[in-house]
Amino acid sequence: MLLVKGLMTRDVFSLKKDDNLAAARDLMKLARIRHIPIVDNNDNFIGLITHRDILSATISRLAGIAPEIQEELDATIPISEIMRTDVTTTTPETTLKDAASVLLKHKYGCLPVIDGTKLVGILTEADFLSLTISLMEALEQ
Repeated sequence: MLLVKGLMTRDVFSLKKDDNLAAARDLMKLARIRHIPIVDNNDNFIGLITHRDILSATISRLAGIAPEIQEELDATIPISEIMRTDVTTTTPETTLKDAASVLLKHKYGCLPVIDGTKLVGILTEADFLSLTISLMEALEQ
């Protein structure tokens, strides 16, 4: 039986609720990710910020705001103002089938992986695409 712990990403980029929107935007750009779990000082999971959340909190480029002004504005918005706290999570011992079903049914892009209250990983759509490619390669041999 395949479990979440076998596919999840363990080295997760995370932020604290007091970090700001600019930090989240920069981290997503640098790490090329779309989901950032938010943790407290003890690595307890407390929320999630997504690329879509950031876009929603940003003034449209159509408004004619200079990038420097947007960066200054982003630096004043704490993540706690825009992060989601009603996040569905999973555990390392959950089957991949069950986790995939949750992602598909609710159209989530990721599931933070929690052991008790601690963030221990993240499972994303990209992880399942990688698994699918591996399985197709195995079938071709």
